[in-house]
Amino acid sequence: MNWAAFSTAVPDLARTAEERFGVHRHHVLATLRKDGSPRTCGIEVRFLGGELWLGMMPGSVKALDLRRDPRFALQANPGAGTDMGGGDVRIGGRAYEVEDGGAKAAYVKEVEPPQPFHLFRTELTEVVRTYVEDDTYLVTQVWKPGESLRTLKRA
Repeated sequence: MNWAAFSTAVPDLARTAEERFGVHRHHVLATLRKDGSPRTCGIEVRFLGGELWLGMMPGSVKALDLRRDPRFALQANPGAGTDMGGGDVRIGGRAYEVEDGGAKAAYVKEVEPPQPFHLFRTELTEVVRTYVEDDTYLVTQVWKPGESLRTLKRA
């Protein structure tokens, strides 16, 4: 499921996630190394044309990781201190390198990234938002394709 389908299924959560990722430029991407251990790297992300895009420098280890195993986790930059307006947002899924010259050209026209670069489109497997409500409750919203949004609340 791409970002557009997620946005249609759960528009409020999608809007909150985009806002949260829009607060800061750099975020954290987790990929899997050859041996299966996790690797975390900084990354910039874009929400364009109903897709969540991941752009990377040529030959970067995160791009090589995703070529080998497309699974990823992406966490929005929490910002300074403990003020995480909009909450903590994490996205899990699979990323596939864009081979379509037209799609990549449209991205280049909009974003103007340094050349050359790797571009990956994403398919979502999970979106999670965690936030504090009324300084009392920890609220976690969990969405997965084909399931309703689950909200867990605890004191």
